[in-house]
Amino acid sequence: FSETVSLNGEPVVKRPRESVNKVTVVLGAQWGDEGKGKVVDLLAMDADIVCRCQGGNNAGHTVVVDSVEYDFHLLPSGVLNKKAVSFIGNGVVIHLPGLFEEAEKNLRKGKGKVPLHPPLVFNFHQAVDGIQEQQRQQQEGKNLGTTKKGIGPAYSSKAARNGLRVCDLVSDFKVFEDKFRMLAEHFLTMYPNLNVDIDSELEQLKAYAERLRPLVTDGVYFMHKALTGPSKKILVEGANAALLDIDFGTYPFVTSSNCTVGGVCTGLGVPPSYVGRVYGVVKAYTTRVGVGAFPTEQDNEIGELLQSKGREFGVTTGRKRRCGWLDLILVRYAHMVNGFSAIALTKLDILDTLPEIKVGVAYKVDGQPLPSFPANMDVLMRVTVEYKTFPGWCCSTEAARSFEELPSQAQTYIRFIEDFLQVPVKWVGVGKSRESMIKLF
Repeated sequence: FSETVSLNGEPVVKRPRESVNKVTVVLGAQWGDEGKGKVVDLLAMDADIVCRCQGGNNAGHTVVVDSVEYDFHLLPSGVLNKKAVSFIGNGVVIHLPGLFEEAEKNLRKGKGKVPLHPPLVFNFHQAVDGIQEQQRQQQEGKNLGTTKKGIGPAYSSKAARNGLRVCDLVSDFKVFEDKFRMLAEHFLTMYPNLNVDIDSELEQLKAYAERLRPLVTDGVYFMHKALTGPSKKILVEGANAALLDIDFGTYPFVTSSNCTVGGVCTGLGVPPSYVGRVYGVVKAYTTRVGVGAFPTEQDNEIGELLQSKGREFGVTTGRKRRCGWLDLILVRYAHMVNGFSAIALTKLDILDTLPEIKVGVAYKVDGQPLPSFPANMDVLMRVTVEYKTFPGWCCSTEAARSFEELPSQAQTYIRFIEDFLQVPVKWVGVGKSRESMIKLF
């Protein structure tokens, strides 16, 4: 607290000092797969704590260091910094087999922390995820395109208040067992054809409880101490992306958590006043995995070129990503929700061979301009896109290490994005490695 201030000899209430430590946040600004992992890896090199605030092992982040490719699904991408503590927040749903598989590959002993509150994803959640997708396909002729990792059903259990959390597992196991059997029976009642080996899974979970217990900490106190203690650099990584947010995304073709900046506060127990810079990651074109509206999609040779040259396959599922031109209406909407301090523009090099490049700058429906990004997906399916066309640079950008080394046409492309969004571009990615991230300021 600051020193007591007196007014006319009367003491007044002490006021708290302004916090020294604020979290730096990295979020996806499109439909995911923008290259967040690379930006997090870059910022994590001098971080003290790297956090993952929401989502589950449905998210896949790829980082390339010294020609070695690392894939992450639950752990923060910043885990490659051996000096940093990795922290999985309360807003993450945890599938324990997946967590320990990743931890054994990437996590140093004593450097990872798991809070008490995260919900657990069980095998029957994953099985139900697949059944639900099959039912949607049969009933409506279309599914949501989930990863079938059980994330949606686990969040459903959380919302229904019958889910189980880390704190349940590491407490009295007999009490946990009774609750687990009750939850499994609940799903068996809803899905009679579900195959659940309750005893086998409980045996597995008991072993995981012993392995998990040394990593568990109270997440609220952990973050509070980090924020209010000695100077620390704290980095927060969002999973998925703004347009996959359960509240603000292209519902119902979304994930089950808040991937926007509000998910940082609810997922980590961080007060809004401790949120510092928020960086939005934008791919130089647009991709989407699974189904749902995609106004700038190029279902043609341009889309195929972007898909093959960009190696656009899902890290978690291996599914091909749909590809299209950069949609700035969509990114501007993401900025409205998140308030980006700056943009990281990734995979610019994938556009190197195109003679002309288009950018979506406005939507129309039935010939009438749309004033805002539509909430109704039936409307979004019907929009026509107004494009601005730029000449391509038709040469490689992969060797560029400064903005000035980029072709003039590429510089024009970047400056237009900044002007349209009224957000500065801080980084430009022109390749897979750490060295290929150009820092503009």
